[in-house]
Amino acid sequence: MTVMNLDQLEVWRLARGFAITIYTKIVPLLPASEKYNLADQLKRAASSVPANIAEGHGRFYFQDNVRFCYIARGSLTEAQSHLCLAKELGFINNEIYTSTTREAESVARSIGGWISYLKKAKTGINEPGANHVVHEIQAPYLIEDSTEQD
Repeated sequence: MTVMNLDQLEVWRLARGFAITIYTKIVPLLPASEKYNLADQLKRAASSVPANIAEGHGRFYFQDNVRFCYIARGSLTEAQSHLCLAKELGFINNEIYTSTTREAESVARSIGGWISYLKKAKTGINEPGANHVVHEIQAPYLIEDSTEQD
């Protein structure tokens, strides 16, 4: 179904499901006045979670993959913060807030497990260039005495 067997990653499927929940169950409950504020921020944060998992998966190197999973986890936490605000402002009821928060917590546990797996498996550690570090060698400064005459 998806590129590079992305649909076989449970963590990605859970994250995608969370984003769909936000789009279909939360955003429609927000008032029109929040279309470009809370709704937009909530959609961006929620859609960023599976997107970053996918980007990391496409990197083929565990350190890059782990880094993007950390970003996904941060986006998930951002979405949870927006959910909390929506509840406190009275835009969503306690039942919807609780069920969506539970779903977010499940995604967070899954991301944490995926990160642990990636660190242990070290997939891509032997890929060409994986063990190379790129750095710039600083050229020496040349100092000339401007008082000397030829």
